[in-house]
Amino acid sequence: MIALACDHTGMEMKAQLAAMLEEMGLPWKDYGCYEMNRDDDYPVFGYRAAKAVADGECDRAILVCGTGVGIGIAASKVKGIRACICSDVYSAELSKRHNDSNVLAMGARVVGTEVAKMIARHWLTAEFEGGRHQRRVDMITAIENGEAL
Repeated sequence: MIALACDHTGMEMKAQLAAMLEEMGLPWKDYGCYEMNRDDDYPVFGYRAAKAVADGECDRAILVCGTGVGIGIAASKVKGIRACICSDVYSAELSKRHNDSNVLAMGARVVGTEVAKMIARHWLTAEFEGGRHQRRVDMITAIENGEAL
């Protein structure tokens, strides 16, 4: 299950990403926002989707706000989340292969819908490589747990 969430700037892109997930045969759940309200705050929706991933309700999440930065930062504050904020295919794919990212954040004002769908497809189909990268992901988890490196 893929969690989807956005603020008001990402509603159109979120709808296009949902359609893409349908085409790929991937189930998804919408964590908001649901209407064009400028008072809907991206941290709320980023948190809800990230929490669903952290709690095991969803496998991954795709988030959209104006730049992807705010919603991605909010999601990263949830324990167990490794969010990548991407505007290109290469970074998105490598974030999964090397960092085992479980949340993808993009900016509706930064990338077009077709590019966002390309980025998401590559991220969704990439596999974590493990090996030397696992050691580094373990270090990230240690930092998250308050351990010194």
